[in-house]
Amino acid sequence: MYSRKQAAGGPGSAAEATLFRQTQAGNRDSLNLLMARHEGLVHAVVRRYGFGDLAITEALHLGRIGLWRAIVHYTPERGVAFSTYAWPCIRNEILQVERAQVRRKRLSIASRAALSDLFLDAFIEQDHRQIEQSLFQLVSRLPERLRYVMVAYYGLDGQPASTYAVIGAHLGLTKQRVCQLRTEALVWLRQPAHSQTLRSLLDRHTVADYQWANDLAQRWLQRRGGRHGR
Repeated sequence: MYSRKQAAGGPGSAAEATLFRQTQAGNRDSLNLLMARHEGLVHAVVRRYGFGDLAITEALHLGRIGLWRAIVHYTPERGVAFSTYAWPCIRNEILQVERAQVRRKRLSIASRAALSDLFLDAFIEQDHRQIEQSLFQLVSRLPERLRYVMVAYYGLDGQPASTYAVIGAHLGLTKQRVCQLRTEALVWLRQPAHSQTLRSLLDRHTVADYQWANDLAQRWLQRRGGRHGR
């Protein structure tokens, strides 16, 4: 566990307070000394929280950035121990990247789920970023309510996917109506006139693909009596 011994010239000493002032005045040697002296804090934070799928080397690198930020902003005269001040600085620096990584992973999973429902067997290994961008652009063209249903149901905003019940409660609709809206959105998105760019990226732009999308749309309109019901 990280030690805060106040040995002569060590953490919490008057000599160390001088090092902080020298560092903040631009003295690189003082900065290097403080970084080395408090490296244990970085390791303690990483051991304590783990930080999901981040590699330990990346977490330690980010933690050192947080430590550096703490050093250049710390004010010894306020009477707060440096370890107390630096701990959240280190943790937050790593946590920001870890959360961004989680959001990217959720978006990747969400986009694959949406693509699978759009084109049944779409499973992408290459050019995934370009395909995601095309999908999000296509979804953004939906009418507002349909767009909300798609984004919430598949978690396309990086948040956990919502159930029909949760979406319905937000929109004041039944679960059955939300299910209908999702189906309607998928029918709209599958239309070749709307999804040409995405279809090209997925190699889903043959005559058979277009006929399949048109047949689905016709069956949907027949069930809905020709009404979109948006």
